[in-house]
Amino acid sequence: MTADSRVDVFERMRSLDETVARLAACAAGETPFQLLSGGTDLVVESHLAPPSSTVRPKRVLLDISSVPELSQIEDRGDMLRLGGGVTYLALRRDPVASRVPLLAAMAKDVGAIQIQARGTLAGNIATASPAADGVCGLFALDAVIGLRSAKGERTIPLVDLYEGYKKSKRRPDELIAWVDVRVPSPTAKWVWRKVGTRLAQAISKVALSAVVEIDDGKISRARFGMASVAPTTSALPSVRALLEGNAPGWIDLAAVERAVDADISPIDDVRSTSAYRRHVAKAITREFVRALSG
Repeated sequence: MTADSRVDVFERMRSLDETVARLAACAAGETPFQLLSGGTDLVVESHLAPPSSTVRPKRVLLDISSVPELSQIEDRGDMLRLGGGVTYLALRRDPVASRVPLLAAMAKDVGAIQIQARGTLAGNIATASPAADGVCGLFALDAVIGLRSAKGERTIPLVDLYEGYKKSKRRPDELIAWVDVRVPSPTAKWVWRKVGTRLAQAISKVALSAVVEIDDGKISRARFGMASVAPTTSALPSVRALLEGNAPGWIDLAAVERAVDADISPIDDVRSTSAYRRHVAKAITREFVRALSG
C-alpha cells in the first residue's frame, strides 16, 4: 500500500470503545482514515489506485478485525444479532446462524472460500454497492443495522440506509457494530438466487433474495432484495404490495413481472445489459412466486 508516495499509519483496535473514540478523534481532526476488517475491497482498491506525484495527507488505517464484540453471533429469540465483523464463512458454519438458512445460502455464493473467510457483513454494507450479495440477502430478513459512535448508538433499517449509488446515511464517525435479522417462521418460503458468469467467484448480474410467510392461506409477509438492477439494492416494493394479503395461487404472474419492471432500473455495463437484467429479474421472481402455491 506504499507503491506511490502515500504514507499510512496502521493502528490495531482492541475494543469497540477504543474504536469509536479513535474514529471520533480522526473525524474531529479531519485526519483521513479508513476502517480495515476483512480488507477484501480496501486492499484491492489500494493496489489499483493510480500513483500520485505529490504526497497526500497521512491516512490512518484502523484495523478492527480483532475487536471481539464485532465477531459475535447472538440468538435473541425472534431475531439474530450478527456482529459487524462476522464473516461469510462464520455464517455458513455457526450453529446459531443456521436458524436462518438464507444466510448460509447467500454466504456460500460470496466469492471464493478465501473471500468468505475474510469478508464481513459490515464491509459489504458499508461499501454500498448495488451488486452486494450480502446486502441483497439481508434485505429479505428485515435487517436493522446498529451504528455506534462516541456520541452513542442509533439504528436504521437496512432498506433505508442508502441514498444513492455508493451513498449512505452513515456518518464518517460511525461504525456498523451489529446487524439484527428477523428469524422467519419454520414454514416460511424463501429463496436465494444468484445469476452471474460463475456462481460464487463473480459479481452478480442479478441476485434475488425473498422470504414469504403464509397464514390462513394468504401471504402475511413478503420481503425481497434484488441486486445489480438499480443504483441501490431494490426491496421490490411493488412486488411486495402485490403479494401481501393475497392467496399464492391467485396471484397474476404477468402482474408480478410488471411489478418487477416498475421496481428496477438496470443499466448496461461490463458484466451485462439492461435488457438481460430485466429479463432475468422478471423470470426468477416469477418462478419464486409461482412456486409459492406448490
